[in-house]
Amino acid sequence: MSDIQINTTTESTTESSGVARRDFLKIGASVTASTGAFSMAFFVPESASAADPKGAAPANNDPQKVNAWIEIRPDETVIIRYARAEMGQGSRTSAPMLIAEELEVDWKKVKVENATAHDNLKQKRVYGDMASVGSRTIRMSQEYLRKAGATAREMLIVAGSQAMNVPSSECVAKLGMVIHTPTKKSISYGKVALKAAELTPPANVVLKDPKDWTLIGKPIKRVDIPDIVTAKIRYGIDTQLPGMLYASVAQSPVFNGKVKSMDGSKVQNRRGIVKVLNMGNFVAVVADNFWRAKEALKEVNIEWDVAPEHTKLNNASLHAFFKEGLTQPELAVARNDGDTPKALAQGKVIEAEYFTPYLAHATMEPMVCTAWLQGENLEVWPSTQNAEGSLAAASSAAGVKQENVKVYPMQLGGGLGRKSPQDFTVQAVRIAKEMAGKPVKLIWTREEDMQHDFYRPASLVKMAATQKPDGNIDALHIRVSAPSLIASLLKLPLPKGVDPQAVASFEDHPYAIENSLVDYAQRNSNIPVGFWRSVGHSQNPFVRESFIDELAHAAGKDPLEYRLANLPEKNFRDIAILKAVTKAANYSQPLPKGVFRGIAETEGYGSWTACVCELSVNDRQEVKIHRIVIGIDPGYAVNPDNIQAQLQGSVVHGLSAIFWGEMIVKEGRIEQSNFHDYRMMRLNEMPKVETVIAPTGGFWGGVGEPAQAPLAGAVANALFNATGKRVRSLPLKNHGFSLQRART
Repeated sequence: MSDIQINTTTESTTESSGVARRDFLKIGASVTASTGAFSMAFFVPESASAADPKGAAPANNDPQKVNAWIEIRPDETVIIRYARAEMGQGSRTSAPMLIAEELEVDWKKVKVENATAHDNLKQKRVYGDMASVGSRTIRMSQEYLRKAGATAREMLIVAGSQAMNVPSSECVAKLGMVIHTPTKKSISYGKVALKAAELTPPANVVLKDPKDWTLIGKPIKRVDIPDIVTAKIRYGIDTQLPGMLYASVAQSPVFNGKVKSMDGSKVQNRRGIVKVLNMGNFVAVVADNFWRAKEALKEVNIEWDVAPEHTKLNNASLHAFFKEGLTQPELAVARNDGDTPKALAQGKVIEAEYFTPYLAHATMEPMVCTAWLQGENLEVWPSTQNAEGSLAAASSAAGVKQENVKVYPMQLGGGLGRKSPQDFTVQAVRIAKEMAGKPVKLIWTREEDMQHDFYRPASLVKMAATQKPDGNIDALHIRVSAPSLIASLLKLPLPKGVDPQAVASFEDHPYAIENSLVDYAQRNSNIPVGFWRSVGHSQNPFVRESFIDELAHAAGKDPLEYRLANLPEKNFRDIAILKAVTKAANYSQPLPKGVFRGIAETEGYGSWTACVCELSVNDRQEVKIHRIVIGIDPGYAVNPDNIQAQLQGSVVHGLSAIFWGEMIVKEGRIEQSNFHDYRMMRLNEMPKVETVIAPTGGFWGGVGEPAQAPLAGAVANALFNATGKRVRSLPLKNHGFSLQRART
């Protein structure tokens, strides 16, 4: 069972997530005459201005086309469009809830439909940013989604008042009805939707006070679960088209290698094999089914052209490379408070080095994309976290105009950051170009997926601190040696030479330390790196919160009291989530003999999280996790049911990485190839998870990623209390620990 704590709040809704209200309302309306439907389009000027220097709303030249967030049909069905990717995180439910709340409709009558990237492009990015990355679907779009609902509501009220011949000032909206308050007369949205669409949208709308919310904050079942269970939802890998061909690919085992030579003569006349392709940086076999393509590829003789120095890369050389970064004379500075070198020179220094390895995404659904090029027109069905990125990449790969590309939104079998890069989309389109108008579905094997990922960066961190006479922290120096995602993946310059992900939760640590120095050594190699669920927050809080525990023990203080003593009042949300989670875990109460606790807390993606882990360790170093209590303060909790699922999922994903996650590099290539050597947690190892949702209001934080951030620190700190052994690197398997069945 899980504990859910929901705190209501009456704070003002004037906060902003980056879209100024005065810049927001560029609104267009359109009428679908044949169905009597009402639809409205809402524009974010930052997006629109890219296509139109004046940021103007695109003209609606086709009154039959629905190009809006909201459609209300005569039968009172409410269509709300979802413009980002759904990969199991549940925002296909939560985002429409924001619109529905302000629209004042009965949720039972709401149907959610996906918006498309090609419609977004055609209408000058009417839906704004479509990427589901960085836990930002709610926090970065909540304002314009709520305003979409509020603007529609006000227009419906005016249309309803006109139909009833009463003043609009005397009318209110409730559950899809416009009600005249004095007489209680009412009319439904469906009956006035066409009239509402003809009205001029209001220049300003007032959003509901949180105390008046009737939907936000309520646990709502995900809209896609029934269709997932009954297989109505189509994932990218489910795409089926007439005459479709299948492709399997092989890429250089050593990263960045090219095809030197290829001989496919052994298989090219085999039954079902259509073509063997040398694509320069990969080889593809195209067949009438995937199995034939995959098996034939094994018998294609490929010689790879790789840089000799790249074949020398291994775990030991990479670790030495990171170690060198710690001794560089001048590093990029991320934070510099006080005079840390002087303070360290005057006190007894406590120091330690922590290491976290490269990690694969290993999504349940591997990389997959279907492409169909017919002349100058291209259609694509990718499993993508960024449909706009897919459209641009597909257009470039095919050599066709972006307006000739259609990208159809598919449900993703997991994303975790891997399905933002478009390498697989580009491959599918390039193969489709070779297949004379035939649709081609590209599917990566699990082995190809594991060994050609964009991995969570490895990181080596040196921590050094001194303490005051009372044990509180006087100085803290954090030196990070790690690859840069921004420089190597995105090819962008680093502000002041610092990658923000590499120093996440370090440069913004919440503790009241007069002397704080955080510096960074950029250590890029031939190993490709990418955004992995919670990225820097998946590893750095483990380092920070483990070291804070080291300092607490050095001072002879309780880890909770030590944190509270070093947290200033201004960081009240760090304090609040710590107290909420430790209270739920009965932290002040003794545990059964042989069971030990560990705690950790951090901020990430605009939310505050904390975790308590209770575990025991037997003589064989088998760890039994008795309970995980994990909590979050996301400001406003849109859908508690979904937040609880995200917290629980974070524990599953996090524990897998903590105990087993590690990509081993040997001779320039990744050794792990499938789940037999890249282990995932099993059902019978799943511990009891209790969730605490403690929203303090006033802001909108992320949910999908931040919950994982405090887990590793809490587990490692509990292990120290249980064994006296301080774990300073992951995974735990390398320290002889294994995970015991939690349930029998």
